[in-house]
Amino acid sequence: MTHFKLYHSTSDLPASWDALPIQDAFLKTPFLRALEASSPANISTYFLGVFNSEVLVGIAVIQRVEMYFDDVFRKTSNKFFKRCGKFLISKIVKGNALIVGNLMHTGQHGLYFNSEYITQDVFLDQVSQGLQALTKTVKEQFNKKIRIIGFKDYFENDLFHSSIDFFRKEKLYKAQAQPNMILEVRNDWSSLEEYITTFTKKYRRRFKTARKKSQDIECKEFSLDDVRNFSNEIYNLYENVSDNASINSFKLHDNHFYQLKKELNDNFKIYGYFLGEQLIGFYSFIKNHNKLETYFLGYNQELQQQYQMYLNMLFDMASFGIEHQFKQVIFARTAMEIKSSIGAKPNNMYIYLKHTNNIIANTVLKLVVKYANPVRDWDERHPFS
Repeated sequence: MTHFKLYHSTSDLPASWDALPIQDAFLKTPFLRALEASSPANISTYFLGVFNSEVLVGIAVIQRVEMYFDDVFRKTSNKFFKRCGKFLISKIVKGNALIVGNLMHTGQHGLYFNSEYITQDVFLDQVSQGLQALTKTVKEQFNKKIRIIGFKDYFENDLFHSSIDFFRKEKLYKAQAQPNMILEVRNDWSSLEEYITTFTKKYRRRFKTARKKSQDIECKEFSLDDVRNFSNEIYNLYENVSDNASINSFKLHDNHFYQLKKELNDNFKIYGYFLGEQLIGFYSFIKNHNKLETYFLGYNQELQQQYQMYLNMLFDMASFGIEHQFKQVIFARTAMEIKSSIGAKPNNMYIYLKHTNNIIANTVLKLVVKYANPVRDWDERHPFS
């Protein structure tokens, strides 16, 4: 008989969780432990197991998100947007959301099921029952009503889209999100030089200029002790970039990078940019089987242009992916134009969500999605000759 179990902590997860044939580091317990120990203040993570008799055949990661106005809107946010956003949050999203997936990272990192033992529709039905149970728990424990339920970040060709009857039954609305920028690593690239050789003259010049501007910067890989010792500087640099976003649904815990390095070890890399003894920037990424997933970064805003730090970070991450023979370097969403200038291509992504108040339903929810996650017009660059 098929049934589900909800877990409130990684320490309660069954031993068979990591035995599932999942090719996703974001669904394995080392990452989930780090996430649990260093989640943003407004995000709590729950875990769901789907069982066929007593055999674990599917899992889901569910995040309860509390919409705090000060976390969503930063100092740099447009005043008009702030006013509109305050209204939307207070009237529509006030309360909590349940998101199937990891709100802190682009991509489908919330679901897995073994299709040899369970169909997608049966699995999703169990997830839905788990969401209903969790909705009750949140109401009983925290006296908070779940306003929004969502499934996040599915590529256009994902089989998830085939469960049309499930979406209709659950009244889930499909919306396009910003694309995921992905660099496909070619077989004839084994070094940064070979990759740059395939650029047009214009983009080769751009690379050389960026490297020349950064020649006074030393790039160092951080050990676990380094991450601990530079934790304040790392977090301040992250905040510099995060606070510059007009809208954001969370703010990282200040020990997030330390916990990730502690749990993932060599599978989580963090590099610092130093000007003399001063840390002026950092970038990080996660090794995810044959994919390199770029993660959070930060830099000194006043020095960024002078040293072209952001562009150099993109080149450095691409270089690592190429030299270590990853199939893809996943640059996530945001800053799409500059990411396309180093060869990353946009891959459309979709989310499914609903408001639990049928009166508000999809019409107003569409406005929220458009406002909070707009699909922007931008000029794609084409660096390859």
